[in-house]
Amino acid sequence: MARKNHKDLIVWQKGLTLAHAVHLATAKFPRHELFGLCSQIRRAAVSVPSNIAEGAARSSTREFIQFLHIARGSLAELETQIHLAVQARYIENANTLLYQVEEVGKLLNAVISGLRRRLAQQQH
Repeated sequence: MARKNHKDLIVWQKGLTLAHAVHLATAKFPRHELFGLCSQIRRAAVSVPSNIAEGAARSSTREFIQFLHIARGSLAELETQIHLAVQARYIENANTLLYQVEEVGKLLNAVISGLRRRLAQQQH
């Protein structure tokens, strides 16, 4: 079974949408945070779809799973940074962002589980 192009993956599409939403939300951060939390939160957000794309381009399912785990780690980092930005009052209403984080997390878990099942079937 041929692997889909990363652009065809819903998890990548949703990750890209999340990264765009984060970029828009951080545009309102104070200037003094430009190279601090703003930069970190944007990097974490961009890392999610980037790692999904890189993993999909790899030659093995095991490598793809590894990159999906990295994307999941970046997603957890992003969620933490969003909560910090809310506490600092840089983001007023983060409900939509946090919903998107949760949605991408569920999709990542589903793709990882599916790929693990495929690997297990191939080994038997």
